Amino acid sequence: AEENILSVLVDNAPNDFVYPQVADFTFYGGLYRNVNLICVPESHFDLDYYGTPGIQVTPVMEGADAKVAVKVYLTNRKDNQVVRYSLLNQEGKVIGTFEGGLKANFRIQNAHLWNGRKDPYLYSCKVELLCGDEVIDDVSSRFGCRSFEVDPQRGFILNGEEYPLRGVSRHQDRWGIGNALLPEHHEEDMELICEVGATTIRLAHYQHDQYFYDLCDERGLVIWAEIPYISKHMPNGRENTISQMKELITQNYNHASIVVWGLSNEITIGGAKDPDLIENHKILNDLCHKMDSTRPTTMAAVSMCGMDEEIVHISDVLSYNH
Repeated sequence: AEENILSVLVDNAPNDFVYPQVADFTFYGGLYRNVNLICVPESHFDLDYYGTPGIQVTPVMEGADAKVAVKVYLTNRKDNQVVRYSLLNQEGKVIGTFEGGLKANFRIQNAHLWNGRKDPYLYSCKVELLCGDEVIDDVSSRFGCRSFEVDPQRGFILNGEEYPLRGVSRHQDRWGIGNALLPEHHEEDMELICEVGATTIRLAHYQHDQYFYDLCDERGLVIWAEIPYISKHMPNGRENTISQMKELITQNYNHASIVVWGLSNEITIGGAKDPDLIENHKILNDLCHKMDSTRPTTMAAVSMCGMDEEIVHISDVLSYNH
């Protein structure tokens, strides 16, 4: 057998091009989430597209029905290989199938809604890569059918009904553990958040563990997900904000709980008029709309930032930290 050397290098040294560098929470070094060695055949669902699970599910409500568009990402697909799609309800019963290429469209009649804390119902989509009758590779993802909007008079509206958002901002930090939370720590956080009656969580101020996004889907929390473009704008950090946003959206696109993508947090502490700062936000805002037409963008402005500043009019929704 051949021998391979696998080298994993991490570097948490200060720099001026990777966010975050300045904020009021602790930055830890090293690896603090699972690392997996994944073996796949030559033809497989993509493992290298910004960390996506290889499947993108877009449910859009049309009256009582849900139109579900599914797209997959494949590497080295051969001409004799077919992609088989299966939609399943929460009980695991197959409610629709399709065989074809990289895209499939379904309609769920009288869809069971993902309805917040009351009824966080989740469907799933399983996709298999077939060569004849043999399943070469497969992926699956859960998703929820729901509609939502933000109205300046009525607030947040979920599935046509006003839905008050009361909740917390959550950091991934534990005494003696730092960022290296285990599943039981995520579960305990979720239990505490639900115990106080929260309906929403702002996941501050970075990408959280997939396990916690899954818990948010299952428990019906409405989620604000954001990148750590925070506190201090760095002219050399633009490409990093773009790559982090691409990763945030591709990895978390299917989560029913997420309703807004956060562009930045309190980034105007040092002033709101920097043209490079404003341009960076416009680029991120356009990127979010291009990658995901179903969710609005938001940003958290620090309370000293005037409501007449150009920057606070870039995102679809605005929030103030006070």
